[in-house]
Amino acid sequence: MSCLRENSGRIFWGLVLVIIGGLFLLDTLNVAEAGHLLSDYWPVILILVGLWILVSSGWRNLLTSLILIALGVVFLLINLDILEHNVWNYAWPLAIVVAGLWLILRPAFRRTQGKLPEFKGDDLDTANIFSGQKRTITSSSFRGGRAQAIFGGMELDLTQAGLEGGQATIDLTAIFGGIDVWVPKTWKVVVDATPILGGVDDTHRSVPDAEIKGTLYIKATAIFGGIDIKN
Repeated sequence: MSCLRENSGRIFWGLVLVIIGGLFLLDTLNVAEAGHLLSDYWPVILILVGLWILVSSGWRNLLTSLILIALGVVFLLINLDILEHNVWNYAWPLAIVVAGLWLILRPAFRRTQGKLPEFKGDDLDTANIFSGQKRTITSSSFRGGRAQAIFGGMELDLTQAGLEGGQATIDLTAIFGGIDVWVPKTWKVVVDATPILGGVDDTHRSVPDAEIKGTLYIKATAIFGGIDIKN
């Protein structure tokens, strides 16, 4: 699964570079003006990133994807002079629409995938929007899950947790926000990072391999935000 995610990310960003390079090539050949096209159609990148996050996460990061896609659509319509240029006129109606879609679609996708139930101690599923929270996981059989911080901050303390079967996978997404994760030194941490105008820092230190008690796989997506993994 990790290999699949890495390949999908590599292919996606490769295609983005091919498209941008192709535009500049057309500009050089006097077929089209790359600067004009990029200034008008840059929001398409937000839409593509939203779609990529949606598909690569198995539809788990629904809220994150909806926000990016909605922002991309609004900015694109503004650039094409279909909407007025004051984006704040559309901010609150757009927020209501996204919240409504999230409430409608989220339970349906939960039932179809059945991988990430509501947080019950062993499984984490939490979203933070325009707020902050600190959560300490004390389960001795933690199975992983997901956490999203959007225009807010989140602290996850896993230093008192144990891993079921010796491993777990957690999905972290920070958009205009930050997530700090504390892990035990006896865990090996494998990070699959996707920073988009953001940062993912892994500064944790582990004990020698012979003393490792488990492996935590982290898929970290930071968009105009940051994710820090530490001891």
